Amino acid sequence: MAKFNHVCIIDDDPIYTFTTRKIMEIGSFSKYIEVFKNGKEAINALKPRVETNQNIPEVIFLDLNMPVMDGWQFLDEFVVSGTKKITIYIVSSSIDPADLNKAKEYSLVTNYVIKPITPGKLKELFDEMKSNNNYD
Repeated sequence: MAKFNHVCIIDDDPIYTFTTRKIMEIGSFSKYIEVFKNGKEAINALKPRVETNQNIPEVIFLDLNMPVMDGWQFLDEFVVSGTKKITIYIVSSSIDPADLNKAKEYSLVTNYVIKPITPGKLKELFDEMKSNNNYD
C-alpha cells in the first residue's frame, strides 16, 4: 500500500526525476507522482488546485536551480491556503551554507536534502513524514 496519495517533483533534471520516480514506484511511496520541469509550470498547475483545495500533493520535492522559475521564486509565489498540510523538501546539489540558511527562512520548507537522493534516504523521509504528520 502506498504511503501517500500524491507526491510532486519539481526539477529540470530528467535523469534525477526519472530515477526518483522509479524509486518511489518500486517502494510504493505514492499512488500518484507528478513531475514539473520548473517552478512556473508547477505554480500554473498547483495554484488553482490550492485555491479550490483539490488534488493537492501531500509532498513536494523542490529543486533550487531551474530555468524559467527557480525553487526560490516558486517558494516566494506559492501560498498554501486551507487546512491541507503540504510537506516541502528542497532537494538540491548545492552545499552552499547560504542556501541552507535561506531555506530555513521559509516556513513551508520542512528540510533541505542534498542530491543525490538514495532509496534509503527517501524511505527515511517518507517514514518520518508519516509518523510526524499523521497522514492517512
